[in-house]
Amino acid sequence: MAQSADKTTVVGSKRFTESYVLGEMLNLTLRDAEVKAVHRQGLGNTAIVVQALKTGQIDVYPEYTGTILREILKRPETQASANELNDWLKPIGLKVAIPLGFNNTYALAMRSEQVRALGLKRISDITNLSNEQQSTLRIVLSPEFKTRNDGWPALIQAYDLKIKPKKVLEHGLAFDALVRGDVDIVDAYSTDAAITKNHLVLLEDDRHAFPRYDAILLMRSDFDEKPLQQLAGKLNEATMAKLNEQAESGIDFSMVARGFLNQSSNNQQDSTKLSRFFKLLFGPDFLTALRDHVLLVAISSIMALLVGLPLGIVAYRRPRYATWILGSVGILQTIPSLALLTILIAVLDQIGAVPAVLALFIYGLLPIVNATHIGLIKVPDSLKEAALALGCNERQLLLSIELPYARPIILTGLASATVIGVGTCTLAALVGAGGFGDRIVAGLAVNDQALMLSGAIPAACLALLAQFILTPKRKAENN
Repeated sequence: MAQSADKTTVVGSKRFTESYVLGEMLNLTLRDAEVKAVHRQGLGNTAIVVQALKTGQIDVYPEYTGTILREILKRPETQASANELNDWLKPIGLKVAIPLGFNNTYALAMRSEQVRALGLKRISDITNLSNEQQSTLRIVLSPEFKTRNDGWPALIQAYDLKIKPKKVLEHGLAFDALVRGDVDIVDAYSTDAAITKNHLVLLEDDRHAFPRYDAILLMRSDFDEKPLQQLAGKLNEATMAKLNEQAESGIDFSMVARGFLNQSSNNQQDSTKLSRFFKLLFGPDFLTALRDHVLLVAISSIMALLVGLPLGIVAYRRPRYATWILGSVGILQTIPSLALLTILIAVLDQIGAVPAVLALFIYGLLPIVNATHIGLIKVPDSLKEAALALGCNERQLLLSIELPYARPIILTGLASATVIGVGTCTLAALVGAGGFGDRIVAGLAVNDQALMLSGAIPAACLALLAQFILTPKRKAENN
């Protein structure tokens, strides 16, 4: 079925360099074929992107056969044909098409001098080391690799490794730690640009713990892939590694993709890091990111105020409920943000602004409920007694005396909720909600400090601005 002329095709990608580049390649190819298309970058892990695909919030994204087999279909096979994959994917409304031509398998990477010193060549060689040598090896894993069925669990099962992961680091940061000598082993993709750039060595997967990860497009069953057919078999491992290196050197994803599609790229990095930073900071996406960030925070903060204020009043007026109310909003505050976003995506069956706003609303409740409760408790008894003696009923006392007196403290709670929202909102990029988090997540994917700062600094300025706007009202009230 051909794409409708008035429908915008949505391309998705995960939050690592290669997925960004390939996603932009699909986006540009569709546009060149006069198909309306947009690219929703860095949509988090496999579960989030597949959920977006199933619910129609994206139409296509670059994936790998091994991931489809192990993570999406939960099958034991190490490889399968496109026809087999499509038979298994059909019941969930998905299909694969257009193999891109390269295999990007998982691997373990080490510094070359350490590999030589320990006499390692294969992953199984680690098991031949003494217990003392194994215990001294420091291994760091990326978040997804540690939990995926085809990642660390598969490796442990195949090799019975005795070493224990020390910590979890984002992919790009882990390579930096390895090069500095802070760690000894990291998980890697075979097309990672950092491997050749830093003269790292990949240990051979001699027991075939990892399936083949042939790059292929995963899409909805009703998606017309014909405009993307020209990409079939166009990439190999060396070319993909080169494109990844260009992206991680500071060239924009779209420029890297366009350079490959045109088979020539004259794009160069800016002459200085400072000029590049300012170009990124005030790039063409600045106003869009600002709008999305402000709207997400404003809507969630207003919702938190509308719900949190009455809850705080009930906790004050009905002390027997206070422990339950304050305890409940306190527990909600402790849920890890990524876990909360994942839960909301599953419950709402969608990604984007709605789960992001609800998550920010939940995190904004505690400071507002607490501030309302404390502010009302601090109203002097003498003031309340005088109002009641003058004939005020409970409702008039609340609206005319107690809430006005408590307003500075309530505004402090609102300011705290808003500042928390501005910071937490950056994680909303992982579910396609937009904002300055898009830049931070993309910067983490390629370990680009300038790109991360171009998102972090505006977000920090928004937090300071929110604090400034709300704080003077409190001061004025105390004069």
